[in-house]
Amino acid sequence: MSSKQQIEDAVRAGRIVAIIRGFAPETCLRLAEAYAKGGIRLVEVTFNQKVPETWKDTAAAIGAIKERFAGAVRAGAGTVLTEEQLSMCEQAGGEYMITPNVKPALIRECVRRGLVAMPGAMTPSEAVDAYESGASFVKVFPAGALGPGYIKAIRAPLSHIPLLAVGGVGPDNVADFIKAGCVGAGVGGNLTNKEWIAAGAWDKIEEVARQLVERSAPAGN
Repeated sequence: MSSKQQIEDAVRAGRIVAIIRGFAPETCLRLAEAYAKGGIRLVEVTFNQKVPETWKDTAAAIGAIKERFAGAVRAGAGTVLTEEQLSMCEQAGGEYMITPNVKPALIRECVRRGLVAMPGAMTPSEAVDAYESGASFVKVFPAGALGPGYIKAIRAPLSHIPLLAVGGVGPDNVADFIKAGCVGAGVGGNLTNKEWIAAGAWDKIEEVARQLVERSAPAGN
């Protein structure tokens, strides 16, 4: 089985992608450990577009997670806007790229390299463009502002496109997005609660991870 297929299967099985933004590699690793204990198997470490000098830390965090978990937790890069950032993700051992937008050329390049593309889209036209460019999943963003009803509405004509809900999704509403037709969700929020991290309250983060995994399980599971 290819790495690409493994990631696609992991997203469908695990449903939750944890989003880490703005932390040093050491903290990212500790967060990934808490997520793993709570049942989350996918971690997105995002690029800060305003501060290019931090990109190397993003790549280092992806590499550390890859080495530490050896496939038990799969790492990828988020907020990827350029081919340079895609290359940094790939060289660090990242296995997927998540973007806030639809850039067909970047999606096609990601797929050409054997990585999974999960671009962000808001409209049906963007979702179709992303999927036809080779995206494995289309991230509906900002899902929290659009609501589960929006997911249900676009799922009617676009039921062939696997959707992820991202932006404003948490334990209180993740089940609603799964019920509306999403195959999974990207979540930050309390998964990166700065006060808990500063206090070393990794058990609280682990509990949020557990809640997300449990509440995202399709009805009947």
